Amino acid sequence: MRDMIAYCGLDCEKCDAYLATINDDWALREKTAKLWAQLNNAPILPEHINCQGCRVKGIKTLFCDSLCSIRKCALKKGVVTCGDCNDIQKCQMVGAIISNNPDALKNLKE
Repeated sequence: MRDMIAYCGLDCEKCDAYLATINDDWALREKTAKLWAQLNNAPILPEHINCQGCRVKGIKTLFCDSLCSIRKCALKKGVVTCGDCNDIQKCQMVGAIISNNPDALKNLKE
């Protein structure tokens, strides 16, 4: 499995925070911060948009590093991704991701 697939199955290489980080793209950081702030009704600033991937060593956004319940659960269970978890079929946390992004389930099955 590719290292850039997050625990939930999302592809980090397609995430604007990851793209802004690896390309040092300030305009993309500003755009992403504005969108995420609106979507989450939270004070997200461009300088918060830094991430090198969910499952790899390196910097992560505050949400991915400290607040993501899926990442916390996967780390606690010691699974590579949620695709390796016996509870995936009944998990509401990852189910919400999969229902909004069918590619996530495909990534978890690969």
